[in-house]
Amino acid sequence: MNIQNYISISLISISLILLCFTSIFAQNNREQYRQQAIEILESVPLFDGHNDVPWQYRNRVGYKFSELDFYDTTHLDPPMHTDIMRLREGRVGAQWWSVYVDANIPESEAVKRTLEQIDFVHRMIEIYPDHFELALTADDVERIFADGKIASLIGMEGGHSIGNSLAVLRMMYELGARYMTITHSRTLDWADAAGDNPQHDGLTEFGEEVIREMNRLGMLADLSHTTPATMKDVIRVSQAPVMFSHSNARELTGHPRNVPDDVLLLTQENNGIVMVTFVETFTSEERRRFFAERAAYQRKMEYLYPGEPDSVSKYMTVWDDEREAPKSTLEQVADHIDHIRDLIGVDYIGIGGDYDGISTLPLGLEDVSTYPELFAELLQRDYSVEDLRKIAGLNMLRVMREAEDVSKRLRSERKPSEVLISDFE
Repeated sequence: MNIQNYISISLISISLILLCFTSIFAQNNREQYRQQAIEILESVPLFDGHNDVPWQYRNRVGYKFSELDFYDTTHLDPPMHTDIMRLREGRVGAQWWSVYVDANIPESEAVKRTLEQIDFVHRMIEIYPDHFELALTADDVERIFADGKIASLIGMEGGHSIGNSLAVLRMMYELGARYMTITHSRTLDWADAAGDNPQHDGLTEFGEEVIREMNRLGMLADLSHTTPATMKDVIRVSQAPVMFSHSNARELTGHPRNVPDDVLLLTQENNGIVMVTFVETFTSEERRRFFAERAAYQRKMEYLYPGEPDSVSKYMTVWDDEREAPKSTLEQVADHIDHIRDLIGVDYIGIGGDYDGISTLPLGLEDVSTYPELFAELLQRDYSVEDLRKIAGLNMLRVMREAEDVSKRLRSERKPSEVLISDFE
């Protein structure tokens, strides 16, 4: 190793040590606010906008509760981020369970796998009735929370799960789905997705009909994973508030999955909600740029050594050995909350951790037990108790109730849509 690389590694190591010490100091400083944060979270249902436990169970044990008890998953290798024990410790009162399936499989298969994910949520509730109950309305959430249980809501992650069919959309609603993320990682026949090549400049005519039918049903439109053009089209068409189930502020971290300021302002006009997430590359611009540099170097090696995967692997191993990825922190998550509050106000903020959908997490937010730490940090930043009650749950309850009111009105005005995607071909 040459001296330049040695110095570079040493500086990175020192930076990481300093970051850890800073995080420990901040944690100690927050401790005086932790009990107050717990009391706030015990007074209002803490919503988490996105958790991928169903996907974890599919990959680890084929959905078999007989092989994995959800009460405690800390013994696994690697451990899950979520279980009943830690949900209780984190004072989670209302969980949006993501029923996610791969966006790149055939859509008919996606429909089947989404049904399997929904079945998992229903069985989980049945197996652990002392801890979970299905919530279909805002009133359900409040009643279940008052009964000492975790209100369990279902969110579909990606419009590929309806297979271009409004009939399937309606049946997913009947099975309990109360939000649908409009796209995941792939542009659909009717909507553009972040991270994929846009084809429609937002929504197509059929895509607009999907949003209208979701409004009629009372299913929230989730704009995480969509392009800014799709975000704007959905907000324009929707008569109900929209949500971002797990996204941050693009002004702070330029990831395409984050929300630009102009869309944040539209979300305020729409009376929607942005649920700030813990995904590290959405949280830390330094980490996002680090992995951009890594990807660029890998493409360079693949260009220099075509058809030689062992050579590429050797050079990538050296690259990785000489560098450590910057870590994101709980404080940076709070910075995103600050930015949204400063731009549009505290009434449009929620929390969407994305636990068990990602492999790494910010320092201080390693699993679902850590929510009180984040709220203690916000107390330290002079957020009021009422501000934190809104962020924890009151904002999401308001969004749900407004969507329910829109649905009630639209169901009295029109029948289910008979539009087919083929009508626009």
